[in-house]
Amino acid sequence: MAPRHAKAQPAMLQASGVTMQFGGLRALNDVSFGLAEGEIIGLIGPNGAGKTTLFNCLTGLYAPTSGSVTLRGTVLPQDPARVTEQGVARTFQNIRLFPSMTAQENVLVGRHVRMRQSPLSSLLHGPGFRRSEAEAQARTEELLGFVGLTQFSDELARNLPYGDQRRLEIARALATDPSVLLLDEPTAGMNAQETEATRQLIFAIRELGISVVVIEHDTKFIFTLCDRVLVLVQGEVLVEGSPDEVRGDPRVVEAYLGAPPDEVDAQIHGGGQQ
Repeated sequence: MAPRHAKAQPAMLQASGVTMQFGGLRALNDVSFGLAEGEIIGLIGPNGAGKTTLFNCLTGLYAPTSGSVTLRGTVLPQDPARVTEQGVARTFQNIRLFPSMTAQENVLVGRHVRMRQSPLSSLLHGPGFRRSEAEAQARTEELLGFVGLTQFSDELARNLPYGDQRRLEIARALATDPSVLLLDEPTAGMNAQETEATRQLIFAIRELGISVVVIEHDTKFIFTLCDRVLVLVQGEVLVEGSPDEVRGDPRVVEAYLGAPPDEVDAQIHGGGQQ
């Protein structure tokens, strides 16, 4: 499936002048971008460019030194749990599953943010509690099927193959019913077949009406997945544009890919990782 260009649409998630300073280190400097409904944005850059720091600012894990992050015009709180409640979910560069819980239980943990029941109903296991539990169970089974893990529902997370653990983390994030999903290196360590399956899964997530931002180092994956690509270098947006615009920009060749233009072009079009 080819990327759908959504640049002209109004932004639902907006980062405005986000700056993040740790003591004397400025990890992000005046970063601004908007994510439209149904859009997939790629975020690339060398190690230490500030990509994960930006994700942490978008999700309330870090409070930006200056600037703001809004979702549909409302400033997001500096509280990851409340950001999740408002519709922004994420995965992590290093998988953060509960290894001693089953796949089903991991997804149910994500679903907890959408479960509504009174303390009394929870204590007495009343009708409201039972109804909420049944709905959560049904949604969990649906999401395990969506990511292709139905057969591993009762398997401990630690026993799943690496690629399936990545998909389980995505299912847990989807259990929060997000409108925006942030994926931090979702294909890291995957083979070509697993990477392609992840690409198709992200397209399917977009079809659910969820906008996506992806951090990745695999340039072929990013350039064949995303509507737009942002290049971060030393905490600043160096280039923003379509995949064709970004991979053809000499500033990207010089500052991010760090190789002679002819070599970079061969690597990109040959699908090499940077």
